[in-house]
Amino acid sequence: MAILERRDVNAVAHLHMNAPERLNALSDEMLAALQSEFDALKDDRSVRAIVLSGAGKAFCAGHDLKQMTAGRQSEDGGKAYFKDLFDRCARMMLTVQSLPQPVIAKVHGIATAAGCQLVATCDMAVAAEGTRFGVNGVNIGLFCSTPMVALSRNIHRKKAFEMLTTGQFLDASEAEAQGLVNRVVPHDQLDQAATELAETVAGKLGAAVRVGKQAFYQQSTMSTAEAYAYTGDVMVENMLYRDTEEGISAFLEKRPPNWQQD
Repeated sequence: MAILERRDVNAVAHLHMNAPERLNALSDEMLAALQSEFDALKDDRSVRAIVLSGAGKAFCAGHDLKQMTAGRQSEDGGKAYFKDLFDRCARMMLTVQSLPQPVIAKVHGIATAAGCQLVATCDMAVAAEGTRFGVNGVNIGLFCSTPMVALSRNIHRKKAFEMLTTGQFLDASEAEAQGLVNRVVPHDQLDQAATELAETVAGKLGAAVRVGKQAFYQQSTMSTAEAYAYTGDVMVENMLYRDTEEGISAFLEKRPPNWQQD
């Protein structure tokens, strides 16, 4: 049984972390599987959106603490292993945001530490009622410094710092209010809600969404003036697409667009 399963439906790739006995922890094997699948999806023009979920009772419980403990057995006390682990995890997280397709986390149960980081890294998230989110490493003496990067770019700084220093969890409704997730639905509606969101995105002009996602993250690190200059150039490029011209014409003529690009 694969540790990561993929199923493609209606231009949406559904990725399912399948290690329920380990709460879908980001083990060496899970990180490798996610990285491999994301690398493959980067050039897959048949896929226009991605949904990421977890098997069992949790979305993802963060790094695999048993593997991390085993890593301490090396002569350097685990220093090289830990550096490599966090580098590999960061690379996977960065890959999510560099993908041309929007990635939607479908979250249930718990999303803790690097699992919460993964939710914060995804472009959007849909959560089931009752889901809990935490960067609770401080409870075992490990400050969640790498999860902090994504979390602090999603929610208010003071709330992020409180979570990091107290180990307290957000419930689903507060996670929505803080901006960590887009919407919260009853558990029995989670599949439908995530799929509908993904298929809505997948139904848009793929070329426009791809250039838009890239611009979204690029402009976020710029000054306001730099961001306007950069995104103005992106808009010019987008306006020159044949299918954008067709989309505008279709809107003015009150008909469905006849898009030809993927």
